[in-house]
Amino acid sequence: MRAARPAIGNGMLEIRHTDQGLELELTGEWRALQFTQLDAAIAGLDLKGARLVEIFAERLQALDLSGAWRLREFIKRTRAAGVEVTFRGTPPDQLRLVEETLRSEGSPPEAAGPVACEEEPGIRSLAFLGRHAVLFGRDLGRDLSFVGRVSVTALRAFTSLKRLRPISIARHVYDTGITAIPIVALIAFLISVIVAYMSAQQLRSFGAEIFVVDLVTIGVLRELAVLLTSIIVAGRSGSAFAAELGSMQLNEEVDALYATGVDPFEALVLPRVVGLVIALPLLTVIADLIGLTGGALLCRFLLDMPLTQYVNRVNEAISPSTFWVGLMKAPVFAVLIAMAGCYRGMQVRDSSRELGRLTTVAVVQAIFLVIFADALFAVLFMELDI
Repeated sequence: MRAARPAIGNGMLEIRHTDQGLELELTGEWRALQFTQLDAAIAGLDLKGARLVEIFAERLQALDLSGAWRLREFIKRTRAAGVEVTFRGTPPDQLRLVEETLRSEGSPPEAAGPVACEEEPGIRSLAFLGRHAVLFGRDLGRDLSFVGRVSVTALRAFTSLKRLRPISIARHVYDTGITAIPIVALIAFLISVIVAYMSAQQLRSFGAEIFVVDLVTIGVLRELAVLLTSIIVAGRSGSAFAAELGSMQLNEEVDALYATGVDPFEALVLPRVVGLVIALPLLTVIADLIGLTGGALLCRFLLDMPLTQYVNRVNEAISPSTFWVGLMKAPVFAVLIAMAGCYRGMQVRDSSRELGRLTTVAVVQAIFLVIFADALFAVLFMELDI
């Protein structure tokens, strides 16, 4: 590879010559306001003798729909001249949006599918397994792509306070955390009372009522508070994330963000994930306090246990890690809930029926992931003897 020439077009393009052609690195802001510089940079390209043009888009600071259209026109002219054009990495989402829009507007009506023919049962079963295996692999690839996209966006955003969008995060902390305090506190209180009452009924026959405090304390701090709080948040905030993003997809607001050069993952997905990661541990602490209070009230009025004795027994029952074991699960559960809700919301297309279906899928998957992760934590803590 020969030495790179100086950047052309006021920092919009960096050109490097290779044995096969050119390497073009897109830099700066490709927006409508920079049309003059864009056209000058593209017009200054010399494609004589080139067989391959490789485009790098990782250093683009901003790309709106107008800039994507200019890029598409350049690619179209280059390919018409017999030069192959490829991207190093993933092409910009704005370019994909332009291509999908043109394809949907110019696509001919779908032809009738082939007439179904009778197949042997064995062939039909193999076709069924193969089809579902392909769909599973495709879905798994999309899942991993979404997780990777959110992770890369988070790493990029944490380098800049402006990109992290603290105002949006604060709003989601309020929506997912503060407004959920009443229902979380009520559920934690009722569950702790139920656990204490059932434990007292069984232990009273053995004269071991004092161990009711141990069951309530350890059960609430290690498992019940964080698990029930996460399930409530999954049904409440997970569905809200899916419905909000799904409605934005139906109204083409997400496409509008792409068109103006704004990354929807940075503006919509990341603030929801970070906000829930902050809110859920705080809700878990509140559920712990309310749960212990509910156990104290039942022990006082059902077992005639003085509150001082209850507090002393709580201090004896818990180990230094009991509280932290429950609390450290909360951020993991929050990430799972937020990712499930945002992922299904970003998948919504075409109809409000799809919005309702994917919102339901988001809640079910979030609750399943929370319970599955809790089971993995239980096995891990047992192996670590915590």
